[in-house]
Amino acid sequence: MSETAQHDRAAAGFSAPPPGQDTTARPLRAWQRRALTKYLTTKPKDFLAVATPGAGKTVFGLRIAAELLSDRTVEAVTIVTPTEHLKHQWAASAAAAGIAIDSNFRNTTGVTSSDYRGVAVTYAQVAAHPTMHRVRTENRKTLVILDEIHHGGDAKSWGDAVREAFTPAVRRLALTGTPFRSDDSPIPFITYEPDGEGAMRSRADHAYGYSDALADGVVRPVVFLAYSGEASWRTSAGDEFTARLGEPLTAEQNARAWRTALDPAGEWVPAVLQAADTRLSQVRTTMPDAGGLVIATDQDSARAYAKILQRISGEAPAVVLSDDPKASARIGEFSESTDRWLVAVRMVSEGVDVPRLAVGVYATSASTPLFFAQAIGRFVRARRPGETASVFVPSVPVLLELASELEVQRDHVLGKPHREKDGWDDELLVAANRTEDEPGEEEKAFTSLGASAELDQVIYDGNSFGTAVFSGSDEEQEYLGLPGLLEPDQVRALLRKRQEEQLADEKRRKPKVEAAPPEPKPRTVAERLGALRKELNALVGMYHHRTGKSHGQIHNELRAACGGPPTAMATLEQLEERVVTLRSW
Repeated sequence: MSETAQHDRAAAGFSAPPPGQDTTARPLRAWQRRALTKYLTTKPKDFLAVATPGAGKTVFGLRIAAELLSDRTVEAVTIVTPTEHLKHQWAASAAAAGIAIDSNFRNTTGVTSSDYRGVAVTYAQVAAHPTMHRVRTENRKTLVILDEIHHGGDAKSWGDAVREAFTPAVRRLALTGTPFRSDDSPIPFITYEPDGEGAMRSRADHAYGYSDALADGVVRPVVFLAYSGEASWRTSAGDEFTARLGEPLTAEQNARAWRTALDPAGEWVPAVLQAADTRLSQVRTTMPDAGGLVIATDQDSARAYAKILQRISGEAPAVVLSDDPKASARIGEFSESTDRWLVAVRMVSEGVDVPRLAVGVYATSASTPLFFAQAIGRFVRARRPGETASVFVPSVPVLLELASELEVQRDHVLGKPHREKDGWDDELLVAANRTEDEPGEEEKAFTSLGASAELDQVIYDGNSFGTAVFSGSDEEQEYLGLPGLLEPDQVRALLRKRQEEQLADEKRRKPKVEAAPPEPKPRTVAERLGALRKELNALVGMYHHRTGKSHGQIHNELRAACGGPPTAMATLEQLEERVVTLRSW
């Protein structure tokens, strides 16, 4: 064991490692030491640790397991995960730490070799035979690690089964990066407290959010590139509609414009995948093994996206489908390789550890805060200082708001109506968390006719940078060419510089006024548009500092109140109306 690790263990009063356990454990991060010290001091039966994806929840959980096994507080460990892949991932990490975990345990046998210190199972396994798992928990003093514990509320039967199986446990450690849900299903073994507004809010025993991890250099800064465009579709009645992706629309129009953009037969997907592949090439100049991930809604789309990527990059991407029995092996192979792209149907949205992922395309219609946060969590794990993640998203209000609020801490709230977001009701939000394909009736109600793509805005640290530029333009390349290694402050400074350069280019392109005109000439349209955009951006900045709302959120609220396209495409009248409206706010 290193001197640093020995010092960490001694400082927290750690006991000696048990026989056969790895004595070269990596030193803990600061948040892990604080949480572990709190745990060993209070010795709680239940403990909830909330840590942003990529912060090291697995290492923390295994260190607690090692300590409790060492001092004989427990004799066995049961690890519960949401997916089959995560069972094996936990077992591999445990083996590296010197704790033998059986991830091939089956309900049908109900026993495992005495060489193992415990088992790894899924929530579905527990729900299938809770009584058997209860008996196993009762027979030996057991620590239960509930990974991504919010899944314990996925169905009443799951929650009841988890309570039935693990109530007799000596210790229970709950881990999650997203302790919130879109419904009122209580999460087992979680403490809820009144929030003062007539509802109950989950309480974490230790929390370590994305903003904390970003400040500590544990995670990467994320740059969101939001793409808009014109989407056209035909209803089953034969009526044709066209709308700009991200404009204030009805729930039905928003859903159809979004799904039309994601149609692989249109222009939006190839344009965005081309931009993402260009970005990946840029990142790989400083991160040679950097990989990209496309998250698709269904299997047909995933296969179609893979064919487009192969044409663009000249390399066949790995494809992982939800019903593929070799899915875990394919993810593992991709993680260890230097291949460019992985295309998956939701499967790589939670818990799966592929640290080299640095570029993502969010090509799914899932819109819950839970799913979005877990998906973005695949790209934030930092391996060395300065690594930057880039995620391409459709420019729709619900996603732009989630991107702007990446650093916001959320809890699970019971007993309070959930606010609808842009017309997406709770049923759609809950459905978006499912892992299976979701064809439904909606796809049959209309036919996609095509969608164009434009870079609408770049979102970073809650702020919106840049204005609408066409796909494939030189202006787009300026944003795609951001260096792959940048500290958070450097990202912010460079994006501001890009925006200033863009404004300066606009000024240089304006028609020159004659040195001594015979009569004062009226201002050109370009000059008036530039002045109004500048005035509007200044007001947005002032409103941001006054309210704390992100630039992107303010622009979206203005578009919702006044109507019209993104700022770069708005008319003089529309810009004037937004200026007046924002001044009134």
